[in-house]
Amino acid sequence: MRPAAAAETFALADGVLALPGGFALLATSRVLICADAHLGYEDVMGGGSALPLWSTDEIVAAIAIAVQRHDAREIVFLGDAIHGAGMSPGAARHVAAALATLRGFARVTVIAGNHEGRTRGVAILGATVERCERDGWTLLHGDRPDAGARRTMIGHLHPSLQLGGGSTAPAFLGSASLVVVPALTPYSPGLDVTGDACLAALAPWNLGRRDLHVVAAGADRVFPFGTLSALRGALYGTHLARRGGIRRRRLRPDR
Repeated sequence: MRPAAAAETFALADGVLALPGGFALLATSRVLICADAHLGYEDVMGGGSALPLWSTDEIVAAIAIAVQRHDAREIVFLGDAIHGAGMSPGAARHVAAALATLRGFARVTVIAGNHEGRTRGVAILGATVERCERDGWTLLHGDRPDAGARRTMIGHLHPSLQLGGGSTAPAFLGSASLVVVPALTPYSPGLDVTGDACLAALAPWNLGRRDLHVVAAGADRVFPFGTLSALRGALYGTHLARRGGIRRRRLRPDR
């Protein structure tokens, strides 16, 4: 299935824009949403082995560019801003300095996720919150579903779209009541949005009959792929896509 025409932004829901690079923007309040950055990943996974924190520097630079390009007044991290609270002192200082740099561009709010652990990452991140409300949306990480919120924006799932040939692209999922923002980390492609595992992960959010739009995020464009049900129908056949428990056909890169 081919995407619709690429665009610089795509309206995922009322007042919520999907941006290139995997960012979302609350257009009214100019809040830039960043999910699952996993800063300090190399240090945590390397056991403090002094690996260069190249992904941290690249992610922070991309956030700074997005803030300036879209005139954002606030940056909200949707949880898992860091890969773990147990990083080396040098890496912790590096990440803290990176966040201080971002605070020079805009206000920064950090929502704690499961990777912040019991300490909620405060030694590195400063004050964190469990959730916040912006423009009528409840923003939280998503590891503990809250089906009671009227409109919710989450990360946690690392949604991606399998393009064929082993290639994936970070992908947004969006409806009038739920927006799932893709991960900024380059290390984990996460859940294939067309797979049954993704449907199971979405089930606690009580979508009912509401469908989700799928939008892949490129470096400088976003690519709408229509609704999730239509995309699954194109890949698997409409009847099987509705039933679940299916085997994915091998995709050609041009589909």
